[in-house]
Amino acid sequence: MILREKYMSKIRPFINQPIIKVLTGIRRSGKSVMLELIQNELINHGMDKKYFMSINLESKKNQFENTVDGIYEHVKRFVEKSNQKVYLFFDEIQEIEDWETLINAVMIDFDTDIYITGSNAKLLSGELATYLAGRYVEIKIYPFSYIEILDLFPTKNKQEIFQIYLVRGGMPFLYQFPIDDRSAMQYLNDIYDSIILKDIATRNKVRDIELLKRMIQFFIANIGNTFSASNISKYLKSELRSVSTETIYNYIEYCKTACFLHLVQREDLLGKKILQFQEKIYIADHGIREAVYGNNMRDINQTLENIVYMELLSRGYDVRIGKNLNNEVDFVAEEGNSRIYVQVSYLLASDETMEREFSVLESIPDNYPKYVITMDEIDRGRNGIKHMNIRDFLLMEQF
Repeated sequence: MILREKYMSKIRPFINQPIIKVLTGIRRSGKSVMLELIQNELINHGMDKKYFMSINLESKKNQFENTVDGIYEHVKRFVEKSNQKVYLFFDEIQEIEDWETLINAVMIDFDTDIYITGSNAKLLSGELATYLAGRYVEIKIYPFSYIEILDLFPTKNKQEIFQIYLVRGGMPFLYQFPIDDRSAMQYLNDIYDSIILKDIATRNKVRDIELLKRMIQFFIANIGNTFSASNISKYLKSELRSVSTETIYNYIEYCKTACFLHLVQREDLLGKKILQFQEKIYIADHGIREAVYGNNMRDINQTLENIVYMELLSRGYDVRIGKNLNNEVDFVAEEGNSRIYVQVSYLLASDETMEREFSVLESIPDNYPKYVITMDEIDRGRNGIKHMNIRDFLLMEQF
């Protein structure tokens, strides 16, 4: 079991504190395993496992009613039997309607340390979340990064592992057991179906599943490209379907809420303002793209861009697309007072490509770190701009 220290380091300061620890992320990204890792951490610090209660709200084996009252009574009996502080782990909490009232009541009434997970980016944005205001910390969990996969296979060739990662993506299950390519793609297809049907269609009462799937196929095919409602309308018309702009934006919001797609805003670097209607879309795991659409290697520029975007997110950066006059910066990433600029390309195969990737960064009048990331093995950095192979970039401890 990989330790996922970058997430544990964020959770550790809040262990045994009166703060609810909320882990959110796409389905099968490793949230349940994080709960196990937290339990191991507690045991290593002398806590007795008999004071742990784990509840998976998707399970049909629970010996209690899956309602706020039913779970509250179940927790109450456990607390009274334990007669001391207990540790509660709720997996996929969004399956319980009004779950916030449950967690709030348990936190107030009993001596507990609470950890919850959910496959919903808006888990804490509803009206009922005001119950928990100021009393929770959210940790976003993402699929395995390249460096985490390497930690599982320390003796294998880094380039070979990266080639596998380009196709399969980072869903943890694929790297914990020996599995062939066909089975890996089947597994990713099953995750995709679960996300579409359970986390998007059922939760949002989408009736036209076929339209939803066609639209998501368009999003997946066009990761890294500027999003346009009119482009989607034209695509669907070619498929003999029509859809309103409102429906398009609703479906995008559903995909974002399921932690499946990310809509990235564009920022004017000179005017320091967010530009409307010029966003780009990225997918939480590029392996799912390969499974349901294919062409990760053919669309290598898009795939590399998606990988870098998700890496920046997983490291806690706030990421936007940059616009500097008529030029575009792939990523402007900020964390606290730090900022970096990143250009992503497959290869610097010509002088024209070199000029395109470097000149936009050279035109930015500040001294924050600037990177050009490619698959090249030779360093062609210039004028203070670092040129790195993507594998080396992903393995950096700090950008």
